[in-house]
Amino acid sequence: MSLLNIFNIAGSALAAQSQRINIISSNLANAESVIYKNGKLHPYIAKNAIFEFNPLNHSQIGGVKIKKIVNSTDTLKKIYDPHNPMSDNQGYVLTSNVNPITETINNIAAARSYQSNIEVLKTIKSMIIKTLSLSE
Repeated sequence: MSLLNIFNIAGSALAAQSQRINIISSNLANAESVIYKNGKLHPYIAKNAIFEFNPLNHSQIGGVKIKKIVNSTDTLKKIYDPHNPMSDNQGYVLTSNVNPITETINNIAAARSYQSNIEVLKTIKSMIIKTLSLSE
């Protein structure tokens, strides 16, 4: 494996984790939002990133990429609030399935993965510089 392939692999991980952090930020920002569609108000549904292997030059090694962004399958929360205009006949309001604790933990994991890949890039850069200076 070429040292230059490591730049591609770590770079793909940086891009994927950056997108994941953006998705998490969007989830947290819209946790209390409602969406108007099909003539009704609906709570925001959390989004999740699905990763997949991204081979380099059709080989067994490679990086990662986001395959797609999907809606979370977690159930929407019901809150009893009969005075809310979005409540049903029984007085319950459906609210977003965004869990701030889970999103925060996912954000920490994504940020640490991002930092780890930056450290990989720094280490490879240092190795290349030391290799080039051997001839001096």
